[in-house]
Amino acid sequence: MRFRSGGSFAAGLLVAAAVLWSFATTDVELSRLMSAGPRIADFLGRMFPPDPTVMQEIMTGSAETLRIAILGSLGAVILSIPLGIVASETMVSPALYRPVRTLLAVIRAIPLILVAMLMVGAVGLGPLPGIIAVAFHATGMLAKFYAEAIDGVSRAPIAALESAGAGPLVRLRHAIWPQMAPVVARDTIFRFELNLRESLILGIVGAGGIGFYIQTYVRSFQYDKAASVTIAVVVMVIAIEIVNAALRRRFT
Repeated sequence: MRFRSGGSFAAGLLVAAAVLWSFATTDVELSRLMSAGPRIADFLGRMFPPDPTVMQEIMTGSAETLRIAILGSLGAVILSIPLGIVASETMVSPALYRPVRTLLAVIRAIPLILVAMLMVGAVGLGPLPGIIAVAFHATGMLAKFYAEAIDGVSRAPIAALESAGAGPLVRLRHAIWPQMAPVVARDTIFRFELNLRESLILGIVGAGGIGFYIQTYVRSFQYDKAASVTIAVVVMVIAIEIVNAALRRRFT
């Protein structure tokens, strides 16, 4: 108990020191924030009323964003299934699952926007670099989720099949998959929602999607058109949130 109290106190001191250090070494002037009010008001004034003439661009960008999220998620699922299996301590030996888990951690550590920029440089502008970036980045998380789902199942059915001489694939099919299927469905739906949200900004670096139009209109000072696209993005996110909430209730 004393050790836990001492550890909590030390952690609190560390957090407090980090906050104080951040304030002391960061150029934060509240006067600049207070003086920004008129500029913010002017910016918002240029955005309203939104321009409804960009509906065609909104439909085109939204459809492309949705395609990027769907195909990127599909690619991530295809990659994550074998990686999740070999990252599971239930299925393979430590000599294999430990380096695979390290690889997945490295993938998760790379920002999506950086991957998208690299893919734009490699394959050019358009939705393809966005699809590759989403698939790559999502694989790090999905494969981890799948491995945890495998490791979290009840051991009794697995032991019964092992005693009968069943191999790893048979155990996966008959003892593990029936238990992990709802968890896999829930995690995949969650990751798709996240992929869609992330796909909205990929156009900023030229990787396709509706974000391209936001960037174009803001850079050309067409704030009323940027407002229309932004409202469409908000509506899309809310709609996807409602659909995914219903799907999660269905699979949990």
